[in-house]
Amino acid sequence: MDYFESLLEGCKFEIISKTTPADAVRSIILSKGFKSVAESDEIWRRFLPRDYQEIIDRSEFLLDCNPKKELFCRLYDSPILLDGGKLSFFLHKHSEKKYFIIAPRELIILDSDDAFSWQWGPRRDSKFSEVAYLIIGNQLYIRGIIGTEMLSPKTEYNAYLVFKLVNMCDYRLEYAKSRIRFANTVHLPTLKESGNIPKMRGDGWMEVKLGYFDSKKGTYSLVEARLFEMNHIYKGGLIVEGVEFRPK
Repeated sequence: MDYFESLLEGCKFEIISKTTPADAVRSIILSKGFKSVAESDEIWRRFLPRDYQEIIDRSEFLLDCNPKKELFCRLYDSPILLDGGKLSFFLHKHSEKKYFIIAPRELIILDSDDAFSWQWGPRRDSKFSEVAYLIIGNQLYIRGIIGTEMLSPKTEYNAYLVFKLVNMCDYRLEYAKSRIRFANTVHLPTLKESGNIPKMRGDGWMEVKLGYFDSKKGTYSLVEARLFEMNHIYKGGLIVEGVEFRPK
């Protein structure tokens, strides 16, 4: 006997609304009595960010999916571009937290307009229309800025530089320094000394952690994530995909 089928719809809604998207899907397997509630727009609207309509309006694609479950699946299944390709966005399917990657063209990169130091062009494996190639330079300075009102509230975030190397021996990012500026400035030692060495990502790119911060609810300000290396030794071979702000 399926005891859940005898529950009132309001009780079923309260149960499902306090779970995660994955649990909502599993509840249908547990009991057919949960099906109508677990697939309802009202439930899946709760799993979406409160500003989901604004995010849809900023996207290049038509994302006003019905039902809302399809929209949620679209947002966590693969990144979407916002603001004409300036940002990449997606949701984490378990926590419903928001991820953002700032496109290379939206970063502040030292000497990025110098054709002898940097070149710009497309890559098939990039989310964006262009990436930045460091040809040769003796200084490195990359900064990404985001407003905390765009992020999930009351959430600890890490910031990462997302990149590739033309040759793994060309550039040693672990000797660079990083800084996160949010209300107070936290200046880290070199990435190697901090244990923040570059790591391979699931999407084929590499990342190195720049720092972390807390997006406190109701506190709207700008967060700056920086990577810099000023030892005046010539280097090259760095391909910049962007700066990612990702929940811890």
